[in-house]
Amino acid sequence: MEYFSPCFQDFQSQRVALYQLIRIDLPPVEDTNQLIEQRYANLASLNEAGIDPFSNKFTPSEGCEEAKANYSEERVTAVAGRLVSKREMGKTIFAHIKDMSGTIQLFIRKNDIGEEAFKIFRGLDLADFIGANGTLFTTKTGEISVKTTDFVVLAKALRPPPAKWHGLADQEVRYRQRYLDLIANDEVKETFLKRSAIIREIRNFMTKRGFVEVETPMMQAIPGGAAARPFVTHHNTFGRDFFLRIALELYLKRLLVGGIDRVFEIGRNFRNEGISRRHNPEFTMLEAYQAYGDYESMMELLQSMICHVSEKVLGTLVIEQKDEEGNTTKTIDLNPDWRRAKYKDLIREKAGEDWFDITPAQRRTRATQELKIETDPDEEDFEVTNAVFEKLVEPTLIQPTFVTHLPKELVPLAKLSPEEPDCVEVFECCINGQEIAPAYTEQNNPIEQRERLEQQAGEEQQKLDEDFLTALEHGMPPAGGIGIGIDRLCIMLLGQESIRDVILFPQLKPKEERANPPADSDQS
Repeated sequence: MEYFSPCFQDFQSQRVALYQLIRIDLPPVEDTNQLIEQRYANLASLNEAGIDPFSNKFTPSEGCEEAKANYSEERVTAVAGRLVSKREMGKTIFAHIKDMSGTIQLFIRKNDIGEEAFKIFRGLDLADFIGANGTLFTTKTGEISVKTTDFVVLAKALRPPPAKWHGLADQEVRYRQRYLDLIANDEVKETFLKRSAIIREIRNFMTKRGFVEVETPMMQAIPGGAAARPFVTHHNTFGRDFFLRIALELYLKRLLVGGIDRVFEIGRNFRNEGISRRHNPEFTMLEAYQAYGDYESMMELLQSMICHVSEKVLGTLVIEQKDEEGNTTKTIDLNPDWRRAKYKDLIREKAGEDWFDITPAQRRTRATQELKIETDPDEEDFEVTNAVFEKLVEPTLIQPTFVTHLPKELVPLAKLSPEEPDCVEVFECCINGQEIAPAYTEQNNPIEQRERLEQQAGEEQQKLDEDFLTALEHGMPPAGGIGIGIDRLCIMLLGQESIRDVILFPQLKPKEERANPPADSDQS
């Protein structure tokens, strides 16, 4: 069997020749099924030639970009990657393969590899994986290439690649089939490589500060450390329900009790709540606790960490946020002198100087009628005020801002402020219009901690984590603690607009349910 039927081969060769002349990528062919059938036929042709592409092995000596970077004439090399272009000129084929590092051109001549091998290469499809041995040289056009002496087919792609190697625009495909997004969009791959570098530098920073990295349970008998709806699972052996953790906090504090004075964890949290541009049901957090620290020491830790990461990974402290066309929409300056502002002062700027002097009923009326903020009749007064903060204040905090002295009802695990007894020693660091990290002086008084957790639990006293409270009774040193949303930090540092652009596989609504999205979701 020929690799292509004669009529298909003639059509393809004419089509390829035409597009080579006008120097643009091949547009998509509408009949995808026909392309898939042709690829299966090409696989059958390989098998008839005695080649099983899925059983071959090949060890590259270097990456594609490394081969070009270490160029010397006639140096022997072995490279491997995905076939991304192929151009035939008589008895010569010019092709490009691509690996994680980049691309390199292969120069294949019938006289060098033999007629049968040349015929096999002609029958390869874009997106197939191959390995090639040869020597480096520079073509007449100045492109570093591999003069191929032999090659190995390593995997056959049975589906065609995205329509354009340099841009996959359909967001539905990008998020559901991230592998296609990574194939088609180099900038997307670079985003996720930088995310990996960000997390690596965070670990380096924390380790140099003397923090010990640990792992704590993801399945918990009582979900604590935050107010959120948990995911529920069932343990068959124990015959009881467990919860996927909503926060890392309470187990890390147990380690402070146990004598690990500086501790941190980078891990996944799970919250059975809404999906939006800033929320995903599972997300990555860093939490850290430092004995003998407080919320002030956490400020220094956070600012130093973010600046360290930005300089190491991005080489700058000035972050540009761009739109889809590449135009700069705003600039974030991470240089020193981050702003500090009290929560109540920021509320007064947006809701009126008398906000905290009027009655709760008047506050609710002003919020709904004048400020156009939706409130739930069951919400408490402090929740109405916090809705004002989240809707009117937080989105305006583009430059780094430490919002301090939050109401005690919002953070039951923090110490009260000596200067403002109705507030706690807390800050929320807001950058780019969203909260990046909360931190506070940890409550280590077991009696007061129990009272405040009981107030929060209300009638659901069974939700109290008695083991944690027992741990506090054994004595926990004064400490500062912080939680950093890694996904949101990456959104800010990498200039992205949505959490889905910094999570490789974001949670999406099932395809069959997409026709009726929930009202509180902007999920694609």
